[in-house]
Amino acid sequence: MITLASDFGSPYPAAMKGVIRRHTDAELIDVAHDLPRGDPRAAAFWLRFVLPEFPPAVHCAVIDPGVGTDRDALVVRAGSHVLVAPDNGLAMPPARALAGESGRESGKGNGDGDEAIEAFVVDVDEPASETFHGRDVFAPTAARIRAALDGGPAAATPEAVSDALSAMDDLSPATDPVDLVLPEPSVERDDAGDPVAVEGEVLAIDRFGNVVTNVPGELIRGRDWVRINGELTPVAETFGAVDPGDRLVTVGSHGYVECDVNDGRGDGAFDLRPGDSVRIVADNVSL
Repeated sequence: MITLASDFGSPYPAAMKGVIRRHTDAELIDVAHDLPRGDPRAAAFWLRFVLPEFPPAVHCAVIDPGVGTDRDALVVRAGSHVLVAPDNGLAMPPARALAGESGRESGKGNGDGDEAIEAFVVDVDEPASETFHGRDVFAPTAARIRAALDGGPAAATPEAVSDALSAMDDLSPATDPVDLVLPEPSVERDDAGDPVAVEGEVLAIDRFGNVVTNVPGELIRGRDWVRINGELTPVAETFGAVDPGDRLVTVGSHGYVECDVNDGRGDGAFDLRPGDSVRIVADNVSL
């Protein structure tokens, strides 16, 4: 199996699939091709959320504002999974999530990404285009890796995947791959240790306008109301708990706090964009 993710829209992913099909008949699955344009951090967040749902696979992800520059093309092994991506940090958050998932399944590690992660640099021949490395670099690399794994990652142990990558002539160990660590919120607690205020950040906005923050959902559980940047807002488990057009705060399926609107767009109602600060304060606290 090879998964594909990009910010390309259409028809560019079709060209990548054509290249892959010339090398392998592996199953191809589109994760998304409308990831936030030129935003590796937002894409890394979504891939960290989605890719652990897959069995071991080769994941080809291309959000590449540095295409045509001297940035490297990277291959990252995370357990029995392999990610192929530009060396701009995009691969690292999902790799840690995948490595942690492998650790849980094998009884090794604690599920936090402490299973070994290996990174390799691709020795790139002169690409046909300086603006479409998705087709000319990443897709053929993903196909060659899938072919080198015979039955595919799902049929191989992490050690076998590591051996196969190490044996490939066009891969060499990466000495200093670009890392990307999603920001952590700052939590203020009362004397009992309960959270009373959180300084967070908007990580992404989905196509519905739901504003996804980096605030873990457990920090608002049990609350009926909170203040979002000073505005009192109800905490609800479902959109239907408030009237259409009303604002709410909820915990998304990814486990993080969202600022949303029932039958509307949270980004407009809360006036928030990716990278904006979000201060969440318990409704009975004056901070």
